Amino acid sequence: MALIFVLTPAYAADDSLTSADTKNYIGLGVIVWALLLLLVVLLVLLRTFKILTRIILKSDGYTDAEIIAEMAPVKAAKKPTQPKKEFWNKVLSLRPLAEEKDMLIEHEYDGIKELDNPTPAWFMVLFYSTIIFAVGYLLIYHVFGIGQLQYDEYKTEVAQAEVVKKQYLSKAANLIDENTVKLLTEPGTIKAGEGIFKQNCAACHGDKGQGVVGPNLTDDYWLHGGSIKAVFKTIKYGIAAKGMPTWEKQLSPKQLSDVSNYVKTLHGTNPPNGKEPQGEKEEEKLASN
Repeated sequence: MALIFVLTPAYAADDSLTSADTKNYIGLGVIVWALLLLLVVLLVLLRTFKILTRIILKSDGYTDAEIIAEMAPVKAAKKPTQPKKEFWNKVLSLRPLAEEKDMLIEHEYDGIKELDNPTPAWFMVLFYSTIIFAVGYLLIYHVFGIGQLQYDEYKTEVAQAEVVKKQYLSKAANLIDENTVKLLTEPGTIKAGEGIFKQNCAACHGDKGQGVVGPNLTDDYWLHGGSIKAVFKTIKYGIAAKGMPTWEKQLSPKQLSDVSNYVKTLHGTNPPNGKEPQGEKEEEKLASN
């Protein structure tokens, strides 16, 4: 009961535990206690078998010395071997059939003889290691919750992947140029482009793109092309001969892309006091490429 007593305050202190979590911990506690109980039962049975063996041998007329000899038989003397061979015999328990007579234990019962051929040491080490590992795994992952279970580990890796993804996108956004820019319609992109436009472009093109000194951006006519790539290129490099400044050094590639996509959304809005058309008419389907 000591284990349950220690764990109970932790349950009470964690208000975030759900009833399902509580049931899981209770179930794991029951499993642990069941394993301990099984171990105790096995030890009791082993002790009982030893006592019954002594009683049976005593009833058959064995003396105390003979009973001790039967319970802990004396092993036959082994022939001396070379140190290297002795080492491998102990580690791997490799013995040729020719030495089987040397492995016989002196006592016999009802004509049956027993070989002194124990389980190899390496196998026993491996076996007990798996038991220790299993108990440690149970305590770490299911009792104390130190390690993450599969679903929790999955959520952690997803969160880490999202961080890496954001870092990659933040760098990839600055690799945009007039050849790789894409037409985007995400509200966040359009909103960011609108802010950039009103701060830097409204003085010449009007706050609604109706045109002031610069041309009207809402009609079907374009001086330097109406595709997203053409608009990006015009904003990036400017048109010095017509007073359009270059924005390459003032705005990042991501900002140039955002404002270019915002300009594309102005088509067909027909704001009041729009400037007369300039340039050549382009089909909207073609201009969107």
